[in-house]
Amino acid sequence: MIRAVNLTKRFGARTAVESLCFEIPVGQIVGFLGPNGAGKTTTMRLLTAYLPADEGRAEILGLDPADEPVAVRRRLGYLAENNPLYDELEVTETLDFTARLRGLRDDAERAAKVRAAIKTCGLKSVVGKKAGELSKGFRQRLGLAQALVHDPEVLILDEPTTGLDPNQISEFGALIRELGKRKTIIISTHILAQAADTCSRAIIIHEGRIVHDGPMEKNIDETFRRLTTHS
Repeated sequence: MIRAVNLTKRFGARTAVESLCFEIPVGQIVGFLGPNGAGKTTTMRLLTAYLPADEGRAEILGLDPADEPVAVRRRLGYLAENNPLYDELEVTETLDFTARLRGLRDDAERAAKVRAAIKTCGLKSVVGKKAGELSKGFRQRLGLAQALVHDPEVLILDEPTTGLDPNQISEFGALIRELGKRKTIIISTHILAQAADTCSRAIIIHEGRIVHDGPMEKNIDETFRRLTTHS
C-alpha cells in the first residue's frame, strides 16, 4: 500500500531525511514518531507529492509520487500540520469546494460525499458556521473531513492533534480508530501517548533516520526515550 525505498531529502547542506525504507500494508494504522525536527513532516510531504525526493523513491498504491503526483493525490487524503482553511467559507461550502478540486463533478455524488464526510467527522452541529468561527477541535475535524471527502484508500495525517485539549484528543483518536477499519493510515506525532492510543505499529525517526520499526508495545516509551535522546 505504502512503500519508501532509500528515500532522501536535502535542504542545502542539511539532510532532512536519509535513506528511509519501510512498507505499510493495507489496513494498518502506523504512528510515525519522533521529536520536533526529526524529519516527520518532510517525509509526509515526500509521500504526498508536495516535495520531490533527492534520492530513492516512494510508492502509494503502486504509484510513484514523483512520476504521477496528480494520480497519487487523487487516491490519498492528506491533513497537513497547519491545516489550511478558507476562514470565510462555511463548513459545507468548504467540503463542496474540496470535493470539486478532487474531481467530483456530479452534483448528486458530490453532495452525498459531503454529507458522508460531515457525518463521519461529527460536524453536524457546526454546519452553517464559517471555518473562521470554529474552535480548534472542529477546525481539525473539518480538515480531516477535507482529507476524507473523496473517500481515499490512504490517509496521511501530520500532527493532527496539535493544539487540542485532552477530551478533543480522545475523540479524535476514537475517530481515527474507526477510520482504520477501512483505510490505511499514517499519523505523525512527537507525543507518544497519542500514538499508543491509536496505532498498532510505531516507526520512530530521529535526525532523519529510522531508528525503530515495530509493534506498538507496552515498553515502547522506554524505546522512544532511549532512541531519541542524544548520547
